[in-house]
This record gives sequence, structure tokens and C-alpha cells, in this order.
Amino acid sequence: MSHKAWMKTVPTENCDVLMTFPDTTDDHTLLWLLNHIRLGIPELIVQVRHHKHTRVYAFFVTATYESLLRGADEIGLRKPVKAEFGGGMRSFSCEEDYIYENIENELYFFTSQERQNIIRYWLENLRAKQGESLHNIHFLEGQPIIPELAARGGIQQIFPLHEQRMLTRLMKSWVQAVCEAQPLDEICDYFGVKIAMYFAWLGFYTSAMVYPAVFGSILYTFTESDQTSQDICCVVFAIFNVIWATLFLEEWKRRGAEFAYKWGTLDTPAESIEEPRPQFRGIKRISPVTSAEEFYYPPWKRLLFQCLVSIPVCLACLSIVFLLMLGCFQLQEFVLSIQELPRIIRFLPKIVLAVIVTACDEVYKKIAYWLNDMGARGW
Repeated sequence: MSHKAWMKTVPTENCDVLMTFPDTTDDHTLLWLLNHIRLGIPELIVQVRHHKHTRVYAFFVTATYESLLRGADEIGLRKPVKAEFGGGMRSFSCEEDYIYENIENELYFFTSQERQNIIRYWLENLRAKQGESLHNIHFLEGQPIIPELAARGGIQQIFPLHEQRMLTRLMKSWVQAVCEAQPLDEICDYFGVKIAMYFAWLGFYTSAMVYPAVFGSILYTFTESDQTSQDICCVVFAIFNVIWATLFLEEWKRRGAEFAYKWGTLDTPAESIEEPRPQFRGIKRISPVTSAEEFYYPPWKRLLFQCLVSIPVCLACLSIVFLLMLGCFQLQEFVLSIQELPRIIRFLPKIVLAVIVTACDEVYKKIAYWLNDMGARGW
């Protein structure tokens, strides 16, 4: 095709997930990935855009309502059931879509977080065929394409877009609200269960801290200045904290279970029967448990890598850090033992230690990434 002729010129609407590329990305890479997405995930609607100032290309990704329903069925998304069909939460099924609340209203049935979750699931499970390659990237059979491109720098970012209407609503009811309960249901709908559960715990913990704060203040006020009185108050406050911590944990278990049941995560499938993460690599085989096709990597190979590579590398890094710190301490003692040195020279060991810590942080980060990539063969 002619240069950029394959790019649409109509305005982009209803974008859920944005995928950006480095400014050095060529047309071949974009067309190759765009073709794979459209052939491998026909449910997605992809529009290509180019930012004239940053010179960055981007894929604006969304999907139709009917496709999202099939995706919800595929990932087992839990949705509320109408009261006349028993109520509660149930994994979505296209065959019984009429039993779910708001199924008739495509604007309110899926939250923005659920739409984005389905689309991200499709994108991260776009897998390569045998012998496929892009420039110097050679894919294994069944390997996820997009996570590999993101790891190699072929894709700059993949992120969901905010919904301004909901952000404004949360800003008023949550961020700017004073002495009001957190809108946890709205937070769950927009950010997901994990984020909502975190803020639910944070709010519960903050409220629970009022009791030891008040009791401790009263105890401190009436404590005498003699040692015996202070010792007695310390023992009383310690006993109170033990009782408070026990009640706090038990109450949070109950409160957390209520939220989990309300948000449909109380009886989610165990990790053992969930889909493997997209970065998992292995050979295809028939599972002896479920009789379904799966990717398998022998545990003994993973254990062998841990024993022969991961553990020795970690021990070597720890040894190097220990020796460098010991050397800096010795240098510090040597510098302090010489009284004739200028005062600024006395700070030299601390400066050397700061430089070493910064350099080691960068080196160890690269080592950690490499070990993590090698461990991607595991679960």
C-alpha cells in the first residue's frame, strides 16, 4: 500500500484500550501486528492513529457489545442475576444471557473495567504460529505475541483509558468528600475488585485505629510520672493492643468476606484450574486431569534452573554487596584515622557507597528481569 494509506481518517470513538509504539516503529511492524490482531481476534475493532507532535503510532482498540458478551462467557466473568432467577452472582453464559441484570442495556451491563479486562485478555492471548517471526524476534509456537513484543520494546505501552464521566463522579463522591463513607461499590465498578478491596481495608483499618489512639491518649493523660505507674500503664496498653488486634483481624475477616460475596469473588475458581499467564512457555500436551490441551513445562527443568542458576546468582549478588559494604566501612575507618585530611575528604566513603548502591541497583535490576524472564516458563 502507499505510505500511510492503510490508516483510517475517521474520528476514533469508544476506545477502551490504547496500544502505543516507539517513534522508530516502521510500517511493516504496524501492519504485521494489525493483520495478526484482525485475523486472530476478529471481535476487536482497531483504529490506527499517528500523533504528529510526538510521532508516536497508536492502536485504539474496542469491541462491539455482542463480542464483549462472548468474551465475558469465555473468561467466566461473574455478573449479578435477576431476582426472579435466584439472584446472586454467576459466571456469564451467552446461552442464558436473559437471566442477568441489565442485559438489555448495553451501556450499563459492562463497567469500563470489565470491558477493558475482556479486551486485555484477548490481546494478551494472541498466540503465534510455528515459525513466525518479526524482524529479529522469533516466536515459539503458541507463544503470546503482544507480551513478547512489549518485553522486546516493539510495543511501548498498553493501558486502559479513563472514563472522564466516572472520574468526575468519583472525584466529588470520594476524593473531595469530607467525613463521608467511601463509595466502595463505585470504586469496584471502575477500578476493579482488587483496588476496591484495598481501599475497603484501608478505610476499615483507619477507623479501627481510633480505639487504640483514644485509649492510649486517656492512659497517657492519667499516668503518673513515677516508674511504677508508667510500667503498669505499659502493661495495660499492651494487653489492650493484643485484644484490639485480635478483634480487628476477626472483624476484617467477616467484613472482607461480605465484600467478596457482594462483588462476586468469594467462590472464584482456584488457581490450579485457571488459564496460565500469557508469558508461560512450554510444549503442548493433553492434560491428564482435564483432558484439555495445555502448555506444559517439566517441573524438574524449572527446579534445575533454580538450583544451578537462580540460587547461585542470588548468592553471588549478596556476596558482592556484602564485600562492597565491608570495603566502604574499612575505607571510612581509614579516612577517619587520618586527622590531617580535609573535612570534605571525610565524606568520600559515603559518596562512594552512594555511587555503588546506585550502580548495583541498575545491575541487579537487569539481572532480576533476566531471571524473571527465564522463570516465565513457570506458573
